[in-house]
Amino acid sequence: MSELFANGRIIDAVLVLVAAEAVLILAWRRRGGPGAGPLLVTLASGAFLMLALRAALAGAAWFWLALALLGALAAHLADLWLRLRPRAALPHGRPAP
Repeated sequence: MSELFANGRIIDAVLVLVAAEAVLILAWRRRGGPGAGPLLVTLASGAFLMLALRAALAGAAWFWLALALLGALAAHLADLWLRLRPRAALPHGRPAP
């Protein structure tokens, strides 16, 4: 079991679970659930951070780690933009959800 953590293989299992979660979110959205964008960029940010951890544990070249961290930054900035952008007001003056 310690070998899974030492070489980063445990991260692969967690990334599979994150991918499955993304598929479920998209399926829920198709059935009339809320918008998937904010949830997916949050998942992407976490997935990129896990890829960076995987690269570090596996002893990958520095540019793979930097690329994963850059992806996490991009997803995080997209998440912030989706959360902080002004929303259209409804006719009665309250912001739309």
